[in-house]
Amino acid sequence: MTYHRLAAPALAAALAAAAADASAQEIRFMCYSDGNECEVYDDILDRFEEENEGVTVAVDTVPYQAILENLPVQLAAGTGPDMAKVTDLGGLSDHYLDLAPHVDRAYWEENFDRTLGWYRGDRDPEGIFGMHSQLTITGPFVNATLFEEAGVEMPGSEATWEDWAEATRAVTEATEADFPMAMDRSGHRIAGPAISYGAQLFDEEGNPTLSDEGFEAYVAKFVEWHEDGTMPRDVWGGAGGSTTVDAAQEFINGELVFYYSGSWNTGRMEEQIGDFFDWQVVGSPCGPEGVCTGMPGGSGIVGFEQTDHPEVVAAIIDFLAQEEVYAEATARTLNIPAHAAVAEAGVEYEGVSEPASDALNAWARQVPQISPVAYDYQGYTNNRAMFNVTVERVSQAVVGELSVEEAMRRMEEDLDAAMAEVGAE
Repeated sequence: MTYHRLAAPALAAALAAAAADASAQEIRFMCYSDGNECEVYDDILDRFEEENEGVTVAVDTVPYQAILENLPVQLAAGTGPDMAKVTDLGGLSDHYLDLAPHVDRAYWEENFDRTLGWYRGDRDPEGIFGMHSQLTITGPFVNATLFEEAGVEMPGSEATWEDWAEATRAVTEATEADFPMAMDRSGHRIAGPAISYGAQLFDEEGNPTLSDEGFEAYVAKFVEWHEDGTMPRDVWGGAGGSTTVDAAQEFINGELVFYYSGSWNTGRMEEQIGDFFDWQVVGSPCGPEGVCTGMPGGSGIVGFEQTDHPEVVAAIIDFLAQEEVYAEATARTLNIPAHAAVAEAGVEYEGVSEPASDALNAWARQVPQISPVAYDYQGYTNNRAMFNVTVERVSQAVVGELSVEEAMRRMEEDLDAAMAEVGAE
């Protein structure tokens, strides 16, 4: 495969300079993996290096917490990498390199229109600040074998959260499963169900809020399920602060009937469950008014303004954004494409089992049902603060330190303080 965009004069000059100066060759790419993403990018970028003598891309694989906690500190200190794979898309936007001067704007707008705004924050509304590499959607994995063993019919596509709670409790009672349901300890994960229950997350003036009736209705139900044993307290009650905790291993071990997480775990399920039991991806359960949404999200690859080699960094990201390269990475990492042309053509996933192929198609079918509120929330610059506030206060309600009403009040107070700190309305 040959990459043809490298003939631009500015880029050609940058690459020539890199080749001439050994100290300028290396581009540092901080990367985290849900599955094999960093390994795949490292392999694909070997081709970029072969085609562009004098440039080396060092893929530094780090834990996800390093992206959340260490990277912002490094960027603030001016010691960050040249580029990174990130999930706090709007929150780090002040540091992003604008790719627009170095890439084909029409190509990018045609293929990434749905997600370009997530990276802009308060920056230039015409800027191109990142490539969405991994479109994700939150939703449930279900142990189909346990349903079959229990003789319980699996709820259908329009089933509510309460339908699923009732069905999974029946399965647990009839089998040796430990718990009916669990959800990752994450403000992002709980947002989709809350929106399904009517949470708007922004008032009429567009200001963020965590105290509307829909959000409180879901939190009340969520706490109730922890009190009656539908959900294990260890996931949300076993950690402090905003620490993310998942229940993937419990599901993989066959201890859990219904696990609400997201599409990024498909590869992990494929690899670790094998033929231990049959598993499926089902659509996000519905709220009382028939809204059945997960949260969109995922990760993107961005360059940083502090890099000494903006043209080269832009060229690397543009290389990864090309249709054939993007399709290959998507197929090898078992992800949902955010690239319009790749999505339209369909992805031929490599070496996956029938359950994994079915799961990936099931995730893709859920994308059209995503609520506009969910898209707005994902693109909001300060959503990380909202996610963190949600986790901390809902966890306190789960363990009984706060009532639901107290938790909701504290969430709004915390949010006001967080917005004041960042100078937001």
